Amino acid sequence: MSEGLVILDRDGVINEDSEEFIRSPEQWIAMPQALEAIALLHRGDWQIAVATNQSGIARGYFDESVLTAMHDKMRHEVRRYGGELAHVAWCPHGPDDASDSRKPRPGMLFEIREALGLASLDGAWMVGDSLRDLQAGRSAGCRVALVLTGKGRITLGDLDQVERPEDVVVADSLLDFARRLLAGELRSVTP
Repeated sequence: MSEGLVILDRDGVINEDSEEFIRSPEQWIAMPQALEAIALLHRGDWQIAVATNQSGIARGYFDESVLTAMHDKMRHEVRRYGGELAHVAWCPHGPDDASDSRKPRPGMLFEIREALGLASLDGAWMVGDSLRDLQAGRSAGCRVALVLTGKGRITLGDLDQVERPEDVVVADSLLDFARRLLAGELRSVTP
């Protein structure tokens, strides 16, 4: 059982998103409320992991060393707020590549499960701002939440494309989700 695991999408959930892609550590700009949310969850004994599609690598916008630098900055910013990331999974493939790890497929979530030594993702949460985040979470057996940051407000109009849309938790932000989760308001949500 992994009731203490929250898996987050990156762009639009933890940091500001860009249609032009986040291509450097300098362009990676955290949303302070998201960092506060991760710290709250960490202090509440939840493990936090990240699952992020990074097709900018396949498109030649940046390479793995730049992505590593972005993730080092992300980890540093999370720690500065008092949080910790248990694992960061990323997929370098483009949307036309046959990849089991690229969301909406659940491969990165299974990578996180294995990296953390969990038997399953039952009880875990997948939190994102896009349909593919929610679809990956559903495929992996997670409870799912949509945040209205990033592309979330656009995604809200397409929830009928997710299995059991009535069970998708909608939160204004990651901080709103974290506060509601820690307050016990989301216990009855089914995976």
